[in-house]
Amino acid sequence: MLRSHTAPLRPLPSDISGESLSNKAYHLIEEMIVTLVLPPGSNVTEKDLSEKLGIGRTPIREALQRLATEHLVIAVPRHGILVTEINIPEHLALLETRRVLDRLIASRAASRATPEQRDSLRELASKIIEAATIPEASEFMRTDSEADAILDHACRNVFAVQATAPLHIHCRRFWFMYRKNGDLNQSAALHSALFNGVAGGDESIAATASDTLLDYLVQFTRNTLDDY
Repeated sequence: MLRSHTAPLRPLPSDISGESLSNKAYHLIEEMIVTLVLPPGSNVTEKDLSEKLGIGRTPIREALQRLATEHLVIAVPRHGILVTEINIPEHLALLETRRVLDRLIASRAASRATPEQRDSLRELASKIIEAATIPEASEFMRTDSEADAILDHACRNVFAVQATAPLHIHCRRFWFMYRKNGDLNQSAALHSALFNGVAGGDESIAATASDTLLDYLVQFTRNTLDDY
């Protein structure tokens, strides 16, 4: 049985193509996994998800296959599809990998972003500070995701983006799981500094801001491991 979502699911247009519907299913299921509506170790079925999201089983199946390649779900014989568990020591290795890719994306985005992208990042730098004051964490996460999308486009490096995308998803789920151990205002300030650093166009400042954010995430993970 699927639990109620922490925020209303976005409405689905009735006239979008099958490919777009599959993509929509992917993002909706991903959000459910990240926000623990589908908690680690839970069992999911195509039928349940299809009924919950109002999407046909073929797009749901395609979305689950994509999520499996990103290690968010796994097919287990006689148990169906399971949401993967969170392994804290492995998460530190993930952050080690993410540090290199995030630094590359931030520095390239700083030099290659359009004026419109820089303006959007400045707006999101303020928005994420405000989002940190709201008890409901979904707005913070959506602001972060929106900024990530801009950085991904601005860096113009599809290979780095493809490699880092699943890492960010795992990090958002980890944060949502253990967020009580962290300082949301501090996290927001570090994200804001990154967005402003990229918007300012200085590669060195943007790269340093990215590293500082990763330092915080590593310490947050180590603190969680100590309490585990």
